[in-house]
Order: sequence, then C-alpha cells, then structure tokens
Amino acid sequence: MNKNMVVSVNPHIYAGQTTQTIMRDVLIALFPAVIASIVFFGIQALLVEVVCVAVAVLCEWAFEKITGRPVTILDCSAAVTGLILALNLPVNIPLWQAVFGSFVAIVVVKQLFGGIGQNFANPAITARVIMLVAFSGAMTTWAPAAFSNAPVDAATAATPLAILSGAEGELPTLLQMFLGARGGSLGETSCLALLLGFAYLLYRQVITWHTPVAFIGTVLVCTALLGRQPLYQVMAGGLFLGAIFMATDYTTSPPTPKGRLIFGLGCGLITVLIRVWGNFPEGVSFSILLMNILNPYICEWTKTKPFGGVQA
Repeated sequence: MNKNMVVSVNPHIYAGQTTQTIMRDVLIALFPAVIASIVFFGIQALLVEVVCVAVAVLCEWAFEKITGRPVTILDCSAAVTGLILALNLPVNIPLWQAVFGSFVAIVVVKQLFGGIGQNFANPAITARVIMLVAFSGAMTTWAPAAFSNAPVDAATAATPLAILSGAEGELPTLLQMFLGARGGSLGETSCLALLLGFAYLLYRQVITWHTPVAFIGTVLVCTALLGRQPLYQVMAGGLFLGAIFMATDYTTSPPTPKGRLIFGLGCGLITVLIRVWGNFPEGVSFSILLMNILNPYICEWTKTKPFGGVQA
C-alpha cells in the first residue's frame, strides 16, 4: 500500500466550507433584513436583535462550560439562531420574553439534544412556536411600520394576513408589501431584503433553490387555485423568511434535491391549510416544525444509492 494514501471516512473532497464560514455567510445574508427592520421599525428593532443574539451566545457558552463540552460560540451558529429568532418577533416584544425565547432555542432545543447537528427541529422556529403559545398576546401585537397605511397615531396595526382573514384594516399596496412598509415581525416584512439574502446564499452555494422555490411556489399555486389573492399570500407573513433561512437548515432538512423539493412542498401545503382553514392567520412556523419532525422519513425515502451498490 502506498504510504502516501490516507484511508478515511467520506467526504473525500474538501470544499473549503466550515460551520463558521457557512454561519458567517448566513449572517451576511440576513444583514439586509436587519437594515430593513431598523428602517421600518426604528432603533428598538436593533435592540431586540442585539438582545436575542447576545443571550443566545451567552446561553451556549454557559451551557457548554457547565457541562464540560467544547465551547462552540466561535462557529457563529448561536448568533445565527438568535438573529433569526429576533427577526421572527414583533418590535414591541418585552425584552424579557425575547430573552426567554433565546434561552429556549439554545438550551432546550439545541444543547439538550447534543448541540449543533443533533437538534430534531430548527431552534429558532421551535422557540417562536413556544412563544406563540406562552405569550400569544405579545407575539401577535404588531406595531405599524413606517410608511405603512396605518394611521400615524396607531399603536398597533393588523398584518396583511390578518386583514385577508377578515380583520379590519386597509391592505398595503403590492409595492409596500415587497419593500416592507407593513405590519409584521421584524424580518418578515421586506421581501426585497430577504431576496437579496437569498441571492447571496445561492451565490455562495450555502443553500440550493429547491426548498425555497418549492415552498413559495406551492403557496402561490394553491392560493391561486383557491382564489385567495396569491401575490399577497406569498409576500405576507413569514413565508420568505421561513422558506429561505429556516426551512433550509442543514440539520433539520433533507440533503438530497428530491428530498428538499418534497420538504418544501410539504411546508407549502401545511402553510396553506393553516392559513385558509386554521385558527391562525399564519402557518409558516408550524409547517416548518411539522416537516422537521417528518424529515428523517423524507431522508430515508429519498436517500441515494452508493455508486456500484445495489438497491436494499
């Protein structure tokens, strides 16, 4: 045997990517959404984001120190989780509730299951769902964005999805929907900012198009067939944020193109079912969480056959 040959497990080709570089790219891709949140909701938006990121990093560091695990905060995954959670929160969320959400995401969902790569569901999504149940009032009270159609003296404003479901209010124009001048969570309002992040992630080959396109396309087609104003449906709520930044999580989504298409299709169908026939006007968080639970089965159904192998 050639002494220069090294026998190891796959993968055998190093692509130059590490967890740190991938998470750094995600943070860069989220930067336009952060800027948009500050433009439309003010400096309080930045405070919520800083608190969520800081608490997430601190919780990861403290848990790993207490349990004697290697400290992994430099891989930036905790910062990504904290920022994605913050972008899923309303600007007027009490800060102690934001702290609670970051704790749940990092300690309960991520670290108690073994840390990065071991969690069964997306930590930010799971924390948001828990916060929706625990703090439903605060989590569904929306401050009007700057340049929106809400009255200038309004303390709260209905989201476009709530208006589509029958709440009082005037729908924003499609241009306002695209730019972000409407009520909603910090990072979900500006489709333009999220698409810029999507383009960057595709360019950096951090994610593929399969899950986001299948997710958004399914919602578009199904709501069009149901006569539910499809353009508003795809730009409203957290669809772009969820499809691009949460449904594509490496740990909780399939690794194959076929599996990613099935995952996105399932997320889209569940989102439409909840929006049209459920009690919640929004369904993105619940759909991603449910598909995270089904992910092991999708991976099993769509796993590839090794070269030269036989079908089991």
